[in-house]
Amino acid sequence: MGTVRAAGAREPASAADAGAPGDGPRPGRPPLTERRKAATRLEIAREAVRLFADRGVAATTADDIAAAVGISQRTLWRYTSSKELCVRPLLSHALDFVTALMRSWPRDRPLAEAVAGTPSSLAGTSADTDAEALRDLVRLTRTEPGLRAVWLQVHHDAELVFAEVIAERTGHGPDDLEPRVQATLLNGALRIAVEQWAWGAGPHHGTLTRTIRRALDLARSGLSD
Repeated sequence: MGTVRAAGAREPASAADAGAPGDGPRPGRPPLTERRKAATRLEIAREAVRLFADRGVAATTADDIAAAVGISQRTLWRYTSSKELCVRPLLSHALDFVTALMRSWPRDRPLAEAVAGTPSSLAGTSADTDAEALRDLVRLTRTEPGLRAVWLQVHHDAELVFAEVIAERTGHGPDDLEPRVQATLLNGALRIAVEQWAWGAGPHHGTLTRTIRRALDLARSGLSD
């Protein structure tokens, strides 16, 4: 998978540096170390967005981001391989939530219902409190090519997962035409809805939930005659 790398970016640390030996996945709630790592990644993303919005990407250094979080630059490179990629957890968090909701959604109910209700389901979580940071970040993707590339990569990766989930529910293979087209429609509707909400364009600008529902309705209605 391609990544965006800023000048002077370092390779991420090895798995041994990122966690203690013997750390591994286990069923149920993630272990405390993994939750702490996830919290740190989100904090890095928040501070990176704040600095990017204030100074621009070019004028923000890895040292600036690390200092804002209260970690060393060496520690920062354990979590990301470029300063642009610092923001990825903020973008992927809600999409990961959508995927988990889709996997658990009853098979006798349309997936669009799960996706349309995602912002409401996230209310009270960190994603809810990060709404302004997300808005600032998506606005920055208009003028910052590196951040735009990260935004599009996150949605590209999500589309592949959406196709797998749809295939599991319909009995198709994930590479079959039907789940791939449906995943593309779903993913495109989500991406454009978030952009529309963040950029505040158009007569139907409103809450994120309302914008996503309208986008899904348009996707379901298909192409105009």
